[in-house]
Amino acid sequence: MELIELRSIEKTYQMGDIAVPVLKGISLAIRQGELLALTGSSGSGKSTLMNILGCLDRPSAGEYWLDNQEISKLSSDERAMLRNRKLGFVFQSFNLLARTSAIDNVAMPLSYTAENLSEREARKRAAEMLARVGLADRLGHYPSQLSGGQQQRVAIARALINRPPVLFADEPTGNLDSKTSEEVLQMFERLNTEDGITIIMVTHDPKVAGHAKRVIRMDDGVILADAAPAGSGRETPGGGAP
Repeated sequence: MELIELRSIEKTYQMGDIAVPVLKGISLAIRQGELLALTGSSGSGKSTLMNILGCLDRPSAGEYWLDNQEISKLSSDERAMLRNRKLGFVFQSFNLLARTSAIDNVAMPLSYTAENLSEREARKRAAEMLARVGLADRLGHYPSQLSGGQQQRVAIARALINRPPVLFADEPTGNLDSKTSEEVLQMFERLNTEDGITIIMVTHDPKVAGHAKRVIRMDDGVILADAAPAGSGRETPGGGAP
């Protein structure tokens, strides 16, 4: 089942009198439950594409279908509501509130939903999510009391607290050492396999991309390659280059 479909997506920025095309007709389909890496060098367009996929920006042309809804023309408020319900984000810098405990950092997005959970229910769900990422014994710890890997796990739990079908991870191991990076990537694999979460990792690191089941490589605003990681022995059909 296709969860995401892009049809001839273009993005052009206006720099004074000069139009700068960044995405040049991207067509792509992502199925429910995929673990995908979006790669490319700086300036390839991968971050711009992630911003559109994550409803942080709108395309200049083309259609973006997410869960059977065409969303490319939604207003900023409508996109914000969609992000909160269907998308989770994990960033390189963790973005945790320094003076807030792990459980309260994780529970915070629940205050912006329409579920109207009580504080007790919200904290119970946050505790369950922290246990899911291996931090059941760190609920009351503050970010300064946690290692980099533990902080990233808190950030992942927070991203998943609203049970979104899609998780975006933007250079998720950029601030972690190699051992911790491997642990976080293995956790992404478990969340994908066991919970069926669609995970899209944006990375320039081949080692990170090697954990994906499908790798899309971009350059100069187009898709150059769309396949399983090199050496995996898998073949993955995909949207491909336009």
